[in-house]
Amino acid sequence: MNASQNKKIKFEELGLKNYLEAFEYQQSLMDKIIAIKIKNRENEDQEPETTPNYLLFVEHPHVYTLGKSGDEHNMLANESKLKEIDATFVKTNRGGDITYHGFGQLVGYPILDLDNFKSDIHLYMRNLEEVIIRTIAEYGLKGERSVGETGVWLDVGKPYARKICALGVKTSKWVTMHGFAINVNTDLRYFEYIIPCGIKDKAVTSLKRELEREFTPAEVEEVKEKIKKHFQDVFEAELF
Repeated sequence: MNASQNKKIKFEELGLKNYLEAFEYQQSLMDKIIAIKIKNRENEDQEPETTPNYLLFVEHPHVYTLGKSGDEHNMLANESKLKEIDATFVKTNRGGDITYHGFGQLVGYPILDLDNFKSDIHLYMRNLEEVIIRTIAEYGLKGERSVGETGVWLDVGKPYARKICALGVKTSKWVTMHGFAINVNTDLRYFEYIIPCGIKDKAVTSLKRELEREFTPAEVEEVKEKIKKHFQDVFEAELF
């Protein structure tokens, strides 16, 4: 017997939080969902328990994270440089290579049981990209996908192609963690100390750079609301 699909997603705003602290919280939510799935499988003769879903928004202090398949050579700053720019370096368990998180960047961590939606990692990644593509379209920006390069890009196929949103996820038993990071007011100089996502010939951008204005705190909240709206639409879900 299969649990009925639960398309409700609990939204949590974590504010400014250390990367490892947020990582541990994500892991605890993922573990909770997996435990329910295992219990349901072990008790097939009983009414299954519905698995929950979560969407976390967070902002991290300066940190570089390296995915499990990443190349440490894409980290260009040594320990003394990291200390100078007040940043840390963390190896993590998501897919993808190296990326930067920091002030002015909106990070979204969906902790979803994909059995509640569609058990398809490729589709899940494309759906995350679609959420951001629809969001930045409201600011007059045409977000695109770049073949073989996960994330949301501007001017794909042109010499000045640039990434505005990075993606990296981990799944276990169809439960997701990690997610997306969209640059809003991000200090893009921090990307100069890495080869972002291991891609050498493309730049990184932000809403601030593209629109040539700093987003006020109220405008940042508007970005969050737009992402939440499009997340609900793309995943045919309900945030609460």
